[in-house]
Amino acid sequence: MENNREAFYHQRIGELKDAKTKQLSRKNQLAWFRFFAVIAAFASAWFLWPYGILPGLSSFIAFIGLFIYFLKQDINNNEAIENTERLIAINESELQVLDHYFLHLPDGSNHQAVIHPYTNDLDIFGRASLYQYINRTTSQQGNALIADWLMQPASVIIIQERQEATKELATKTNWRHQLQAHGVAEPITVATEQKIGNWLKEENKFIHKTGWKILRILLPAISLTVLGLFLTSVIEANRFLPAAILLMIIAFSISKLVLPAHYKLSKIAPELETLYNSIAWIEQHDFNNPYLVRLQKIFDQPEEKASHKIKGLTQILERLDLRLNFIVFIPLNTFLFWDLQQVFALEKWKDNNKQKIDHWFAGLAEMEAISTLSNLTFNHPAWTFPVISNEDAVFESIELGHPLIPADKRVSNSFSTKGVNQLNLVTGSNMAGKSTFLRSIGVNMVLAMMGAPVCANSLTLSPMKVMSSMRISDNLEESTSTFYAELKKLKEIIEAVNRNEKVFLLLDEILRGTNSADRHIGSKSLIKQLIHHNAAGVLATHDLELAKLATEYPANIQNYHFDVQVANDELYFDYKLKRGICQSMNASILMKKIGIEL
Repeated sequence: MENNREAFYHQRIGELKDAKTKQLSRKNQLAWFRFFAVIAAFASAWFLWPYGILPGLSSFIAFIGLFIYFLKQDINNNEAIENTERLIAINESELQVLDHYFLHLPDGSNHQAVIHPYTNDLDIFGRASLYQYINRTTSQQGNALIADWLMQPASVIIIQERQEATKELATKTNWRHQLQAHGVAEPITVATEQKIGNWLKEENKFIHKTGWKILRILLPAISLTVLGLFLTSVIEANRFLPAAILLMIIAFSISKLVLPAHYKLSKIAPELETLYNSIAWIEQHDFNNPYLVRLQKIFDQPEEKASHKIKGLTQILERLDLRLNFIVFIPLNTFLFWDLQQVFALEKWKDNNKQKIDHWFAGLAEMEAISTLSNLTFNHPAWTFPVISNEDAVFESIELGHPLIPADKRVSNSFSTKGVNQLNLVTGSNMAGKSTFLRSIGVNMVLAMMGAPVCANSLTLSPMKVMSSMRISDNLEESTSTFYAELKKLKEIIEAVNRNEKVFLLLDEILRGTNSADRHIGSKSLIKQLIHHNAAGVLATHDLELAKLATEYPANIQNYHFDVQVANDELYFDYKLKRGICQSMNASILMKKIGIEL
């Protein structure tokens, strides 16, 4: 079925490239139209001038107006070309991801916590991680939200809401891609949100002061009156110039008071444009799912749409940026007190929207996150949404596989466990698939608990948090050995179990950092303790003696194994989970292969 997705993306890329070809052709046409408009403006003025100033000037203005129209059309067309190029890149990237080439995407390593119950063991963040494979958010806020969803299991209600919302958005691929295309134009950063947040917290200095309210109207009135008197020759230049200089000094003295507000919000206009385009795209769409409708209502307010308000802020900042063009700014500020007018507009905007903008950033991040889950759903139609069980410690899967292994190489297994104080021991030889099996369970549980589809034919599970001890490393900064690092992790697991938290344990070769005798004694004692405290999970081990605990605890321990076939000193793995204890080991063969004489 994923081949159908490849065909979809190939077709979409072809359509977009055709659209770009037409847009480039349009660009050439508009260039010629502008050229002829300028020629016509001067030519018509030249030929009509003998018939009077009015005909010549009128024709000149008309053709210059036509030139400006074609110029605006060209600007819009250039934006359309850039948007099409972004859409092509998005679809080409999805094709690569379907082939499991996704290392070009952000890996989320900045979200990896130093201490976390499972993210390091399950490759949730970092190179070739689950985050890198699934994340399609573009804003830093969206990145952080997806990371949070991967690290924190959601409640049952939220999981079910996300599942239903994801199903609807999965059918709207072109809409999702356009949201992503808006986002990558100028990705929204946390720094910009913080800039705006800090500015919103500051007290207004102008708009609520009576004196400034009067000066805002009085000063431009005086300036324009002086200018009008000069232009109508009521006053001479020798009187106008001193008055204009005085007005300029007053205007630029006021500008110094405006500068702090401008500096605080400088250079954020491009990201505000992204925010505007993204939110406007959300506002204009018709959603059926209640979760999506609720998200949309964050922006689509009865009094005025959020996109209009963001556009208003962008326009105010762009008007303030006219100070960067002195030729335009000096007359504007001298005769209209431009900076004073804009700071009034800025503070009025703040008063009207200070309670809302945080919700806009958060709402967009959440829509991006749902879109990410929907993209995963669309790309993998064979995957399924898990059923959340009300019973304790349920994990029932059919043909469960690891999402990060390509479908043509993936070996899936069916596995079920039900109820507390149930531990499943998995024995097997090296490289037989024990660790991959544990990670398959863990990664799919993480996907399930965030509301995403899972890599299985079916999965029913209880709402549980994964806790794992699989990949242990020492910590030189804390002078912590590998063994002590593992003990710390096991301590966290024991404490969680003792608190009766709803956790599912994934333990791989525990206590590997000590001698065989202590390791066996410690592992055996830990398993008994976990059973007595109603723990549930899977434990992989090479220690076949531990598997004998099933005879002591037949109602609590189930044995599974992965085996290996040996032919002519060559190893053959089928990576299929089987009942019982492993009877074949391969360590001696592997040691012989590297030259150890046994």
